[in-house]
Amino acid sequence: MRNKKRNVKKFLRRMQKKLILIFFLITSALIGLIVRLMYIEYTKGDKYEKIVLSQQEYDSRIIPYRRGDIVDIKGTPLASSVDVYNVILDCFVLSRNKEDIDDTIAAITSCFPDVKEEDLRKKLKEEPNNQYTVLLKKLPYEDVQKFVEMQADTEKHPHVNKDAVWFEKEYIRNYPNGSLAASLIGFVSGGNVGTIGLENYYNSTLNGLDGRQYGYLNSDNNFEKTIKEAKDGSMIVSTIDVNIQRVVEEKLAKFNQENTDGYLTGDGSLHSAAIVMNPQNGDVYAMANYPTFDLNNPRELAAYFTEEELAGKSEEEKLDLLNKLWENFCVTYTFEPGSTVKPMTVACGLDTGTMNGLETYLCDGKETFNGSTDVHCSSRAGHGIETVEKSLMDSCNDALMQMSYVIGKENFDRYQHIYGFGQKTGIDLPGEERGLLNSSRQALDLATNSFGQNYNCTMIQVASAFSSLINGGRYYQPHVVKKIADAKGNVIENVAPVVLKNTTSEETSEKVKGYLYATVSEGTGSEAKVNGYSMGGKTGTAQKLPRGNKKYLVSFIGYAPQEDPQLVIYVVIDEPNKEEQAHSSYAQQVVREILEEILPYMNIFPDEELKDLPEGEEGQDAAVTPPSPEEGGDVFEE
Repeated sequence: MRNKKRNVKKFLRRMQKKLILIFFLITSALIGLIVRLMYIEYTKGDKYEKIVLSQQEYDSRIIPYRRGDIVDIKGTPLASSVDVYNVILDCFVLSRNKEDIDDTIAAITSCFPDVKEEDLRKKLKEEPNNQYTVLLKKLPYEDVQKFVEMQADTEKHPHVNKDAVWFEKEYIRNYPNGSLAASLIGFVSGGNVGTIGLENYYNSTLNGLDGRQYGYLNSDNNFEKTIKEAKDGSMIVSTIDVNIQRVVEEKLAKFNQENTDGYLTGDGSLHSAAIVMNPQNGDVYAMANYPTFDLNNPRELAAYFTEEELAGKSEEEKLDLLNKLWENFCVTYTFEPGSTVKPMTVACGLDTGTMNGLETYLCDGKETFNGSTDVHCSSRAGHGIETVEKSLMDSCNDALMQMSYVIGKENFDRYQHIYGFGQKTGIDLPGEERGLLNSSRQALDLATNSFGQNYNCTMIQVASAFSSLINGGRYYQPHVVKKIADAKGNVIENVAPVVLKNTTSEETSEKVKGYLYATVSEGTGSEAKVNGYSMGGKTGTAQKLPRGNKKYLVSFIGYAPQEDPQLVIYVVIDEPNKEEQAHSSYAQQVVREILEEILPYMNIFPDEELKDLPEGEEGQDAAVTPPSPEEGGDVFEE
């Protein structure tokens, strides 16, 4: 008997323990479930509420988000979203308030002359249950204001139905400056999809989330509304300065409109482009190319091509023309840079210790390779004895080729990569090209590479590499966005300058800057000099392939002031519309005109004595002497 009681007690204790365990397990599961539901409600409650409400078969309307603005560094709008309204007729409501039909129709036709009375009555008759009939699209607020006021004034207009006509708000993209910085800003296609430029690169940042207004019946059978507000997109604050950008574009347009002598048809060049940037942090102040296009009407070809040019072209061919028009030359177009990269070759020699800056070279007008291939200097007669400094001042190809022999292939290859050639800079714009280096690099290749031929690159690569060369060796990642702010203007993210690497020593940087100062003051770059300002720079004249066609890409890259440079400017003129194209003075002219306006604007003051220049005095670029029967103009000669 005692054993039996003892067994019962043991059984009860075991059952009690099991029940307690089950209780704790169930309680823990419930607590975990509650915590999980609270977490979902906190993190994704809005999302699931919208899903649930959207599944109810009641009245609902989308509340569109506003795409974020793009502004310049001083807050001037470059791209903005303007609210417009669609006029919506609810036939169901109006049909059931027959005493309101005549007054409402009269009010609609008086405020919106494009809507005809007979069309409205026909819709009411044929579609009496239709609750969503679009009468007009994308009207500015001032066009709908009169009708809104009539709806609100119930004393004067008691039978203008408030619920039968409503206005659906949406946004359209507007570019207040038209074609300014077009390929850099980009534009938006249907559905708020950025097509090129910043609109494309920062598309997800600029876009927001649609909201929704739901109408439903509550438990008391009363109609109620729930509104989930839209989340507007973020604002992009760019590094671009509208005033600098405008000056740059005006000067490029001026050159193309004025510099043509009928040798070619069309504008003053095949392409013209310019970059102005801060070498001390990678900020791009202006990035422009010509020709450009109107951002508010980007697909209009008639403004840029004649009827004869467009006649017979397929839609695919027209799209190809548009893509070329939209191209951002500064980041997507590759070319042989020519002599603007000679300072990097010199810096390579100085930094590797293969040169000390005291060398001299005999320029006899050419170097011969493989016993038969002559590579000519710009001066067929030769420059004579050249120092390192004078070789840049005269833009002497022969001296640079001789430098390449002592620098050697390995050093030159390494420094081309250090300066970022053959690699993307990482600029925050779509479509950047990396360029193409010469991988074979025989003696002939190395020699021609030393003065910027037989490999290609982009403008942004050259500008970034040059900036590092004259700022003490810091290679900043170039960028066109300064910060990102929310719809209310609160800063979300600051884009800090990023030093990707060091390209050269400070000692070499200072030495090369001295050479570049002499090049502008006394050498081939003198036409770019702004009177009263210290500045340095280098000209470039690249003979395009095929060499025998006498086509040239001319350029100039420079900086100001000499001490602690505050800006780098790079201008490229691709195939100037002249019979004699090989003049870097075309690019120098544009550079000087730009700097004359933007230096004072940027509060960069004259730091040299003003010189009285003789009337008509012009600098000469020995590197770009035009072809003549006596000298010829070929880089290579078999």
